[in-house]
Amino acid sequence: MSSAGKQSSQQLPLQIKLRDEATRDNFFATPLTEPLLEQLESQLAPQGEPIILLYGPGACGKSHLLQASCHLAGSAALYLPLRNISDYSPEEVLSGVESLNLVCLDDLDAVLGVPEWELALFNLFNRARAAQCRLLVAASAAPRALSLDLEDLRSRLSWGIVYQLQESSDDDKTAILQFRASRRGLHLTDEVARYIVNRAPRSLDHLLALLDDLDQASLVEKRALSIPFVKQALGW
Repeated sequence: MSSAGKQSSQQLPLQIKLRDEATRDNFFATPLTEPLLEQLESQLAPQGEPIILLYGPGACGKSHLLQASCHLAGSAALYLPLRNISDYSPEEVLSGVESLNLVCLDDLDAVLGVPEWELALFNLFNRARAAQCRLLVAASAAPRALSLDLEDLRSRLSWGIVYQLQESSDDDKTAILQFRASRRGLHLTDEVARYIVNRAPRSLDHLLALLDDLDQASLVEKRALSIPFVKQALGW
């Protein structure tokens, strides 16, 4: 599906494009996230978890992991960024999706408090369980802390594993930046990586977008990623 507009009377978009870089191999694993990654990789197996809910602050990796699971499952999976399609009728969005092996529901908070969406999600959880469709859900908080009205939906959200993702520390961001640079064939020293993290906005998404800019500039000018070059390329 692609990004949705605001009228439910129009045909829903056919495909929401997954980010090419949002793969399991491109996710920086830590000792805290390794058990979760193992659960996600085994979710589609016969004994895999029917429901996994990830929660945490923005830019902590939830969307990346949902899309990575969809990449792994291929055409048998569907990624639904609810924030982008919340203005559509939930019946249109969710009808029949339980026939797939995996449905990933991102930005759950975007539709909570809307009675039609809460009821439709409750019904989807029931249908998915009966059809053995796996669900992977991302939200801002644990089920008990979410602002929703339908308590039966809260109970469904608690059926499976609930896993908290932490906001990345500056050391984590430095390591992630170096990891993602190495995946592009770029060498990013500790000094340069720390300089970027300390100078750039705090969002990890913004940091990775800066890495895109630096990758392109380095390719064009055929220069290593030194602090003087970073200053020049980013206008700092």
